[in-house]
Amino acid sequence: MELQFTKEIGSLRLGNGDTFHGEGILAVTKALLQSGVSYVGGYQGAPVSHLLDVMVQARDYMDELGVHVEACTTEAAAAAMLGASINYPARGAVTWKSIVGTNVAADALSYLASAGVMGGTLIVLGEDYGEGGVVAQERSHAYALKSLMWLLDPRPNLETIVDMVEHGFELSEASSTPVMMELRIRACHVRGSFKTKANRAPAVSKKHLLEGPPREFIYDRLAHPPATFRQEKLKSDVRLPAARKFVVEQRLNEIFPGNENVGIVVQGGLYNTLMRALKTLGLADAFGASRIPIFALNVVYPLVPEEITAFCASKKAVLVLEEGQPEFIEQEIAMFLRRAEVGAKLHGKDCLHMAGEYTAEAMVRGLSKFLAQEAPHLDVSRAKQWLERVEGVRAKASELLAALPPRPPTFCIGCPERPVFSAMKLVAQDIGRPHVSMDVGCHAFASFEPFSQGNTLLGYGMSLASAAGVAPMSARRPVAVMGDGGFWHNGLLSGVASNLLNRGDGVLFIMKNGYASATGTQELLSSPPEDARSRSLGQSAAHADRTIESTLKGLGVKWLRTVDNYKVGEVAKAYKEAMTSPGKGLKVIVAEGECQLERQRRLRPAVANQLSAGKRTVRVKYGVDEDTCTGDHSCIRVSGCPTLTVKDNPDPLRRDPVATVIDGCVGCGLCGENAHAAVLCPSFYRAEIIQNPSGWDRLVSQVRRLFA
Repeated sequence: MELQFTKEIGSLRLGNGDTFHGEGILAVTKALLQSGVSYVGGYQGAPVSHLLDVMVQARDYMDELGVHVEACTTEAAAAAMLGASINYPARGAVTWKSIVGTNVAADALSYLASAGVMGGTLIVLGEDYGEGGVVAQERSHAYALKSLMWLLDPRPNLETIVDMVEHGFELSEASSTPVMMELRIRACHVRGSFKTKANRAPAVSKKHLLEGPPREFIYDRLAHPPATFRQEKLKSDVRLPAARKFVVEQRLNEIFPGNENVGIVVQGGLYNTLMRALKTLGLADAFGASRIPIFALNVVYPLVPEEITAFCASKKAVLVLEEGQPEFIEQEIAMFLRRAEVGAKLHGKDCLHMAGEYTAEAMVRGLSKFLAQEAPHLDVSRAKQWLERVEGVRAKASELLAALPPRPPTFCIGCPERPVFSAMKLVAQDIGRPHVSMDVGCHAFASFEPFSQGNTLLGYGMSLASAAGVAPMSARRPVAVMGDGGFWHNGLLSGVASNLLNRGDGVLFIMKNGYASATGTQELLSSPPEDARSRSLGQSAAHADRTIESTLKGLGVKWLRTVDNYKVGEVAKAYKEAMTSPGKGLKVIVAEGECQLERQRRLRPAVANQLSAGKRTVRVKYGVDEDTCTGDHSCIRVSGCPTLTVKDNPDPLRRDPVATVIDGCVGCGLCGENAHAAVLCPSFYRAEIIQNPSGWDRLVSQVRRLFA
C-alpha cells in the first residue's frame, strides 16, 4: 500500500519513561509489544485497521523482537492463529471489525474458548456500533456470554486502554480463557498520551524457538468429545471464578465516589460521554469529579457479584448505562441484587432508549428522567435549557438546509467502480433491470443515487451466494457484484464454488481494484506487483496481476471476460452479452481498474518532485463546452461523479443550468466515456494542463492562439 506509517512505527520503539502521543488504536499496538506478545494477526476493518497496518509495515522491527505478524485472509484465519496459545506459553493478539468479523470467526472462537489457553490471548475488536458504524448494528457482548470469553470495555483514555491490554493478557493466563477487548470508533481515534515501558521480548518467538510439540500428549486440550464435556464444566467451575478473582485483586473496574445516595453503573467505553452529560447537568466538573457515585466497568463480562452488590448496597437507586440491546448487563445486575436481597431500585432501559448509540444528548435525557424520579432534590433544569438549545439548532439547520437536495455518500472522484454501474444503468434501458445482489465494500455506494442498484447485502463476499435462491425464480439472470477483497475473503468458496457445484446461472462482476480498498487499501493475493505500480505511476496497474482470472479458470468457470472499467462501452457490451447469452452457467466479468486513491498517492508526490525540480508536468482535465451543452443533465445522472455538477447558464436566452467540471477532476475520463456510450450531446472536451512547459509547448500554444 502507498500509505506509510513511518512516524507511528517510530513510536513503537519508545522505551521506559518515554511519552507516547497518538491515537487509541496505536496505543494498543505499543501496549502489545510492552506485554511481550509473540504473534499478531488480524483482518483489516475500520476502526482497528491501523493496528495491523502499522505492524505489517514495521516488520523489520517486529523481526528484531521476534514477533510474528500475519495479515490474515479472513477473521476466521486470525482466530485460528490463537490456537498457538493452547499448548504453548505464547501470548497472541488478533484484531478485526466487530460484529461482522466476530461472526466470521465464531467457529474458531467457540473451539478456542472450549479448549482454553495456556498463553494469554487478546482479541481486539473494533466495536462498530452506533453513529458512524457501517455494519449490521449488533453488539459483541453476546459472543462473550455464549462462549464464556471475557470482555473488556476500557474507559476511552490511553492510560486505561494500555493498562487493560496488559492486564488482558494476565487475565487470560490466570483463567485459561481468551479475552476480548472492544474499542468503539471514538476510543480507537481518541488522542492522548501515556508513559511507556520498554518492549518485552516474547518468551516464545521466532528468536526463541520451541523444541517441538509438548512432551506429553494431552487429549483434553482438543475441543473434541469427550473432552468438550469436561471443558464445558471447567468454564463455569474453574475459569469463571478465577477470572472474577483476578478482576477483584487487580481492581480492573473503577469506582468514582460522589455524595449522593443514587449511583450509576456504566460501561467503561461510555464513561467520557457520561461525564460530558453530567457536566451539562451541572453534576460534574471538567476534571471528572462527579456528585453522583459512578462504577465504571472496564470489564463488562464477567461481572463480579460482590462488586456490584457492594456498590449498590448503600444506594437508594442505581442507573445502568448499557448501550445497545438486549440489556445483558442490566439483567445480570438485577439477578445479583435479587439474590443478595439488596433493596436498591434498578433503572436502565426504562430511562433510555433500548437500541442505538448513547450520545451525550441521549444520556442527558436519560439522566434527567432517572434523577427526576429518584433524586428530585437535584436541580436538573439546566438539562431542559440545554436540550431546548439543541432542538433549536436542529430546527434552524433543518430550515436552512431544507432547500438543498440530499447529498448521499458516493464513490471517490475517479473511482474505477463507478463506470461499471454507469454501464449497468445503460444496459438496463435495453434489457430491463435485473435483481442485483450487492456486497460489503466501496461498490455498495451504488445503492445510492444516481445508480440505485442493489436489492440485498448479506455480508462480505456473499453477494453471489445471496443470489442463489433468486436465480431459479427470476425471468432475468440475477447479477452479483463483489470486490476482489470480498472474492478472496468469502466469495470464492461461498459464491463461485457453490454456484459451479450446483450448476447455477447468473452474472458476477468482480471489481478488481487491487486492494481491500474500503478498509484503507490493504494488499491482497491479487494486488499489483510493486514494480508494476512503480512503472505505472498514476495509471492503473491492476492488469499486472492475473491471479483472480487464473483461479476462476482453474475452478472451472467457462465464461470469463476481463474489461477495462473506464471503457464504459466495452463494459456495457460484455455485460449485455452475459445477460443475454443463451447458454446456462455462471458468467464472470472481471472489471479491472486500480483504486484511484492508491494511484493518486503514487502520483502526487511524483508530480510535486517534478514541479520542484522545474520539470515539464502534464495534467489531464475534462471540461464541458457551455455553448454545446443542452442542459438536460443526462451526463450527471449516468455518471454521479462529484466533480460533474451544474452552474448558471452564461447564455441569457437559456434558463437551464449547464453542466460543468470543477477543479477536483482527476482526469479519469468517465464523463466523456459516458457521453459517448450513451450517445449524449458532444459537449465534453479533454484538456492537458502543462506546467513548466518546454519551448516547443510555448511555440505550439502561440500558434494555436493565432488561429483561435
